Amino acid sequence: MTNLPDPARFAHVTDWVFDLDNTLYPHHTNLFAQIDLRMTRYISELLTLPADEARLMQKALYKEYGTTMKGLMERYSIDPDDFLQKVHDIDYSPVESSPELGAAIAALPGRKFIFTNGDRKHAENTARRLGILDHFDDIFDIVAAGLNPKPARATYDTFVALHDVVGPNAAMFEDLARNLHVPKALGMTTVLVVPNNFEPTFAEVWEQDPDHEDDVDYVTDDLTSFLTSILAKR
Repeated sequence: MTNLPDPARFAHVTDWVFDLDNTLYPHHTNLFAQIDLRMTRYISELLTLPADEARLMQKALYKEYGTTMKGLMERYSIDPDDFLQKVHDIDYSPVESSPELGAAIAALPGRKFIFTNGDRKHAENTARRLGILDHFDDIFDIVAAGLNPKPARATYDTFVALHDVVGPNAAMFEDLARNLHVPKALGMTTVLVVPNNFEPTFAEVWEQDPDHEDDVDYVTDDLTSFLTSILAKR
């Protein structure tokens, strides 16, 4: 199920903050799968590992450090620019234009931001394919975050300070519940975006983030409809 937005919870929102991957575009687009494969390839070539061992290493780094890149920087002092360029060298054609999403984002009152653990180029390429790039005031990427990924508190503090965001006047949309912990603590209204028709796999969402259910105010499997419902009730 998707819980419908309470208009009173969004009436005061002046800053709208969106994660990118699997949030602004639907999970079934599977764009991140391409990035995932390139990260495995990167580790395989870096450490001269077979693909299966490289993938195990990739997932272990992600779990320990928050992102694979952060782990590789800490352990192997990789060049982050080289890593970002190689893993985002992907085919963006699976991302379909979404005029309805664009119209909903454009109609939101106030500022709109993309806040991603990816880099700016990846965000721009994806948002351009969606037809929504021009509706955002800025993109806060992993470089702007000082290469410190969500869910680190310092990363949100940097974003908030840079854009003078007041937590209680903001809403954040994410596909990972753990990335909503700090926004919730800052007073933001939090929305978890899950795959379409997610009910059979909803338990898996909380299995990934078992300690963060209380950090989520709303859950939706249709971002466009969710935003449209907010606008219809304002």
